Amino acid sequence: MIFMAKVQALTVSIRDTHGKRRNRRMRESGLVPAVLYGHKQETLSLALKVEELDATIRQGSRFVALTGALNEKALIKHCQWNTWGTHVLHVDFARVSEHEKIQVVLPLEIFGEAAGLKEGGVVKQVLHELKFECEAAAVPEKIEVSVNHLEFNQVLTVADLKLPPGAKVLVDPAQIVVSCMAQVEVSEEEAGAEAGSEEPEVIGRKKTEEDTE
Repeated sequence: MIFMAKVQALTVSIRDTHGKRRNRRMRESGLVPAVLYGHKQETLSLALKVEELDATIRQGSRFVALTGALNEKALIKHCQWNTWGTHVLHVDFARVSEHEKIQVVLPLEIFGEAAGLKEGGVVKQVLHELKFECEAAAVPEKIEVSVNHLEFNQVLTVADLKLPPGAKVLVDPAQIVVSCMAQVEVSEEEAGAEAGSEEPEVIGRKKTEEDTE
């Protein structure tokens, strides 16, 4: 299942002040410093309202429309957070067009109840994120993987995932995403017997004739 993020509009202004002290004052006034680069054009220093940026990040949007002092489409390329991960200190925007192909890595979220659970299966997520290429405007908010029809002793692979039209997977399509298998339980007696079944060879010790007899 694909959850498409809406194209969020962010109002930006051109920033002509630089330096840590001035950036700190800017943040105290409710603005976040940013830069816009790419497409072999001039790198611009920007500022935007923190509440607009927070709302965009909460909704999982990465493809945005920069308005106000600009009229450009961009991708949120990188966010610099404070030590506690609660506030964005700086944002990097990369210029993109709606139909430009870009590479992204998105988390895979498992949901539902596997049919194989009734037969004693245990669901295990093996792959937690996916790298693929698609048009900038088609970058989804997230990718959810339903396990409702996952039977006992079955797996879902990358090839089973539903991605945006025209998306190209950049990993092995046969890679397992999630499985439903029997839980292997090993008793303490079995574990102890297996551990003591072979005498470990001491590194650097030469075998004597007594050892080889």
